[in-house]
Amino acid sequence: MIKRLAALLLLAVLGALFANLLVGYIPDPALNPTALYYAERTAQDLGAANLVTAIVISYRGLDTLGEVTVLFLTAAIVGLVLAGPGARQGSKQQPDEGAEPGAKDRPGAANPGQRGAPVPVGELLTTGSQLLTPMILLLGVYVFANGHLTPGGGFQGGAILASATLLLLLAAPLKRFSHRLITGLEALSGLLFVGIGLLGLVLAGGFLDNRILPLGTLGDLFSAGAIPLISALIGLKVGAEFSSILASLSETEES
Repeated sequence: MIKRLAALLLLAVLGALFANLLVGYIPDPALNPTALYYAERTAQDLGAANLVTAIVISYRGLDTLGEVTVLFLTAAIVGLVLAGPGARQGSKQQPDEGAEPGAKDRPGAANPGQRGAPVPVGELLTTGSQLLTPMILLLGVYVFANGHLTPGGGFQGGAILASATLLLLLAAPLKRFSHRLITGLEALSGLLFVGIGLLGLVLAGGFLDNRILPLGTLGDLFSAGAIPLISALIGLKVGAEFSSILASLSETEES
């Protein structure tokens, strides 16, 4: 009872704070000098129609590098913490050589009849995951490939890619993903991201300066210099890091 009252009181306080922000919000009549510079100069300087992506990837390139690094450290720490003695012991279990192919991916196959075995998933989820996963991956690629033209970018596209991993794990909780492949993709995209950033220092005006490639025509798919390439690398790296976290959590749940 006391916990519920405390929770209700906390919700009431948070509601009052947000209501005060909403009621007291007064929009600025004009852009501040920094925002005005971005609005007036981004398309001309960087050739990107999406100001947000241009700012995140180029103007604030060092901030983006820090954010990607934080996400990488988070994925590494989660994997390190979850790879405890129980997980390592579980990974040493030998597969049944006489088992039917694909049987190990079925829910409950590893510990049939034991308490805590995964609940069998329905045919709808299994079939739906097979149909939706390619489309989700295609949507993720579309979002980060068009990040310089439409709302979206590397972080959003990477999160969509990772949602395909989550869907596969929901449909087949015992499914194992190749950590070597995920780690290799994450490392390669990270190295290329930093390499392109350093090329901006050498060939253009600063770290992650997109003008190392031709800016092209504003609004075209192949425009905005290196922004589409940088956005794609961020998308792959973010998708790999989130997928690594999801796979580690799933394997820990099984052990």
